[in-house]
Amino acid sequence: MRRLQLDKEEKKNDNPEEKNHSIKRLNLLLAIEQVVEMSEKSALSDEFFGKAKRYIAYISKKLTLTPIQSVLFSLFVDRSDRSGIELSDFSSHLKCRNVRLIRHMSDMDTLEKRRLIRCCRNNKSIHYRVPLQVIEALKENKAYQPKEYKNISCSELFTFLDDLFEQRKDEELTYPMLISEIDDLLDANMHLEFSRKIKSYQLSEINKVLLIFFCHLFANNSDDQIGFNDFDDLYACKWTFKVQKKSFSEGTNDLLEKKLIENTHSEGFGDREYFHLSDQTKKDLLSELDIIYKQTESKKGLLLHENLAQKQLYYNEREQRQIDRLAALLQPAHFAGIRQRLTESGMRTGFACLFYGAPGTGKTETVYQLAKQTGRDILPVNVSEIKSMWVGESEKNIKGLFDKYRAFVEKSEVAPILLFNEADAVIGKRQERAERAVDKMENSIQNIILQEMESLDGILIATTNLTQNLDKAFERRFLYKIEFGKPSIEAKRSIWQTMIPALSEEDATELASKYEFSGGQIENIARKHTVHGILFGATDIELRTLKEYCEEELIVKQNIRRKIGFELNTELSDKL
Repeated sequence: MRRLQLDKEEKKNDNPEEKNHSIKRLNLLLAIEQVVEMSEKSALSDEFFGKAKRYIAYISKKLTLTPIQSVLFSLFVDRSDRSGIELSDFSSHLKCRNVRLIRHMSDMDTLEKRRLIRCCRNNKSIHYRVPLQVIEALKENKAYQPKEYKNISCSELFTFLDDLFEQRKDEELTYPMLISEIDDLLDANMHLEFSRKIKSYQLSEINKVLLIFFCHLFANNSDDQIGFNDFDDLYACKWTFKVQKKSFSEGTNDLLEKKLIENTHSEGFGDREYFHLSDQTKKDLLSELDIIYKQTESKKGLLLHENLAQKQLYYNEREQRQIDRLAALLQPAHFAGIRQRLTESGMRTGFACLFYGAPGTGKTETVYQLAKQTGRDILPVNVSEIKSMWVGESEKNIKGLFDKYRAFVEKSEVAPILLFNEADAVIGKRQERAERAVDKMENSIQNIILQEMESLDGILIATTNLTQNLDKAFERRFLYKIEFGKPSIEAKRSIWQTMIPALSEEDATELASKYEFSGGQIENIARKHTVHGILFGATDIELRTLKEYCEEELIVKQNIRRKIGFELNTELSDKL
């Protein structure tokens, strides 16, 4: 009886019409699923290939693959939810030795060249992934076809470059593979001025790839400040990078000598670590792209003065006098003349200012209002971002910051303000006989800032709440030092009435006389009053409620801080 059933099944399988009908119902994902199931514990035996023949043949025909490539691809797809597929995953599934799979790595290389899988090779391991585009094609029962890169536009070419450099970053392309891909891309698009110009420069392989990398960063990422750390992983080995870094540092690199790339500052000192494409290179290589080139083209990272909200600030008489003089100095027309006279006298032309005082006294807002009044943008410094956990990175960060500021000064008609807000962490007293790595790093950062302040060609303003710990070397380098104290009764009355316009002059005077508040504290109370009105619909000003808010604000007691430095006096201002 069993024999008759088997004979019947064999005849059914031998029926061409029945077989064709069955194959028509197949699709790629179903065939892949069957191959994966049948391959379990098979060790890729001949018996398995015979058993799964119809499904393997279907995949091979649809994707133009050999039988073993079809099986391997099926195993990759089954693990497509993972970004790190390893050979051991397959050997575990197949119940075979890894060496059996290593024999078929050339087939995996073919799958990679067909873009059906991606391979990441690093010093420790090799692992694979299946791109999402491949899965999407399988869902539609289609063979994945990589995008055609022949006779494309310059914009499309840079899209391909973006993908290539991203794969290199993820170690899915070896350096030789990257070179090959870029050469193929350029050769296939010699109708583009970009491709022809790159070829005409006759650069070495490593410099050609680096120049294209600079173009990619500028065109795709709007990055015009490129440091060594941006391309240290581009090359095949660290030795190549070290050779490149040395040639850049010494100014002997072909890209620098041909003026294709330049330092981010016009003097071009060889020890600078940040570079960008020269303006002429941008015009020669990127004219086919829809990019507008201006000397002030990139303002990334700046607080633009036109976006700063205008506010009325109130100061004590002494503070007002100093701030008015500083505002007059920073007016572009006056500033240019003063710089010229200082240059003629052989003096430094940079201006460093320190705003110090209790929290909430308007130090930072004063910087914003000075920028607004004088048409100057602000480059804010995030001290926590500068201090990196990696040894040596913090020093690079602070050098890069000043290089970036120099570039902005040179490219701007009106020099921006470099703002170190809450600068206590970087202008405190240096550690004597520092032994810990953290202390040494802190001292290195401070030494770099001190050196940069000596050669400053612009405007630096630092704000701090604490001055007891200020390093004497910093105190000397700040030309103008303005202390922000608690406002006078007259100033506080004006602040109260500005923050709460419905407040009577009599009540404002009473509050100003009774409470020693800063402008920030008065603003806190005004905000509470506004929230109360929104919640409960109250429109009348109740002095009793405001006093309750004032008593709550008194929980925080401010420490008395010492005065430092000197006032911006009339005599010095007149001399300038």
